[in-house]
Amino acid sequence: GGNPDRDGFVTLDACIMDEKYNCGSVAFLQKIKNPISVARKVMDMTPHVMLVGEGAYQFALENGFEAESGNLSDDAKNEYQKWLRTSEYKPVMNIEHKQSGFQSQSAPAKLNSGEINHDTMGIIALDDHGDLSGSCTTSGMGFKMHGRVGDSPIIGGGLYVDNEIGAATSSGQGEEVIRICGTHLVVEMMRMGKNPEEACKIAIERLLKINPEKANEFQVGFLALNKNGEHGAYSMHPGFTYSMTDNDSGGIVIKANSHFSI
Repeated sequence: GGNPDRDGFVTLDACIMDEKYNCGSVAFLQKIKNPISVARKVMDMTPHVMLVGEGAYQFALENGFEAESGNLSDDAKNEYQKWLRTSEYKPVMNIEHKQSGFQSQSAPAKLNSGEINHDTMGIIALDDHGDLSGSCTTSGMGFKMHGRVGDSPIIGGGLYVDNEIGAATSSGQGEEVIRICGTHLVVEMMRMGKNPEEACKIAIERLLKINPEKANEFQVGFLALNKNGEHGAYSMHPGFTYSMTDNDSGGIVIKANSHFSI
């Protein structure tokens, strides 16, 4: 069901991190349905943090994961065929209808040709013992260059967890997040006393400072959770939302503030 790259292949990225700085990651993984589960195996069973490509695929098979056909879903195949008519890569901001946050998620919808963009899900959590953890998983930007890897499998990019301070995840154009080690920056801002939303805002402002003329061309949103259970998010543009679940609320969707207004 994931979005293919420009050569028609679905390539998956994911990472996971726990309260003890244990982490695992896979990138450019093909034909395996749940890359986050493979990342967990990397964390639990190897001395490494990241496996990629054919090596990640081989590791998955050796650990009981079944190979899928690699065929596109009907919706993805139809979108890919439409895209091939022009082969033009133009991501459309917020087209994925994000739901990012405590659970950060962006799910593809049925769209016009070339309009499928991200489908990232990031999750950060605080348990009853006060320990933090998180994960991030994606099939990346639709119609990306074959071999492209975004921020989602990168510790400190799409996800970072520091059990003394807090955790953060991100969604949007991963290249921009990588430039500033985005989620690591957010956690460090919380270390300096900022609340989660303030920390996310500082990361967005960093991106603006780097290249203000590009700011209208991409969306990035950060989500953070601190050790006290406070949560918050901030994005470059409107349209970034996240879902939050705890013992009291049962689950709510929250709209993040943004630098730009509608």
